[in-house]
Amino acid sequence: MSQNNSAIAPELVNQFVQDAHGDFDSVKKLLEKEPALVNSCWDWGGGDWETGLGAAAHMGRKDIAEFLLNKGARIDLFAAAMLGKLEIVQAVVNDNPAVVNEKGPHGIALMIHAKKGGKEAAEVVKFLQSVGNSVKKMVR
Repeated sequence: MSQNNSAIAPELVNQFVQDAHGDFDSVKKLLEKEPALVNSCWDWGGGDWETGLGAAAHMGRKDIAEFLLNKGARIDLFAAAMLGKLEIVQAVVNDNPAVVNEKGPHGIALMIHAKKGGKEAAEVVKFLQSVGNSVKKMVR
């Protein structure tokens, strides 16, 4: 099996990440054209890196996020929070409670990602609130 190690055109990565904020049809077409885009990452500058999954996560686009995960995207804490994956969020946060204050792409807080998940992420929101309150007490 041969492996193509050539770089993906930056314009294609930029378009993919932008479209993953909400254009599901375009995301499907772009991945069909270039499957390696699934884990590509765009640098918006100033340390603001974003994947297609990250874009879908902070926009609450479960359909796009689940599609990307099924295509091999690597889940992260922010996507797990939006998708209501309580066990994943608990494992990471229990290991390092300070991550409740971490920010994802564009400086968007973990709690905002969870709230974008709606009803399916309600338990994640509740968990993050409880941990966040504990972390605040420890810092004081």
